[in-house]
Amino acid sequence: MPTAQAPTESSNFDLKQLLNVLMEVKKGNFSIRMPADQIGIAGKIADTLNDIIEKNEQMTTELERISTVVGKEGKINERASIGSARGSWKACEGSINSLIGDLVQPMAEITRVIRAVANGNLSQSIATEIDGRSLQGEFLQTAQIVNTMVGQLSSFASEVTRVAREVGTEGKLGVQAEVRG
Repeated sequence: MPTAQAPTESSNFDLKQLLNVLMEVKKGNFSIRMPADQIGIAGKIADTLNDIIEKNEQMTTELERISTVVGKEGKINERASIGSARGSWKACEGSINSLIGDLVQPMAEITRVIRAVANGNLSQSIATEIDGRSLQGEFLQTAQIVNTMVGQLSSFASEVTRVAREVGTEGKLGVQAEVRG
């Protein structure tokens, strides 16, 4: 029956390295790695930890990139990709992309309506339900404000048209515009 052997100086050194790397990763330092020259179980542990750290580093780099490209450069069709992601990594990638889509959809709808107004079309309004899901929070408030604005502009335009017709075509002087709100 094999007996447990006392740790050697080299295995203590490996554990100290492992602890140091783990502590650095815990602090968010993804540039640190275990030495790649280890063999046996220590080598497999080192390689596995290095792979995990690399995936964290890739995710961090991709989040920074997508923040710049979508958030600052306005390329709203861009999505995050961390390569051969699986499991929770894939879920994280999907969550970021879902967040981008959830932010983009209401903004695209707002842009559509404002563009229509700028082109003189006052019949458009922002849908308060997108893809079967009701807008909430700031998105709902913004949609309601824009829809109210379009409604008031439409009412105002109708009254201006009515007054212009009554005064200009029918010759009725003293006609007053009546705009609600």
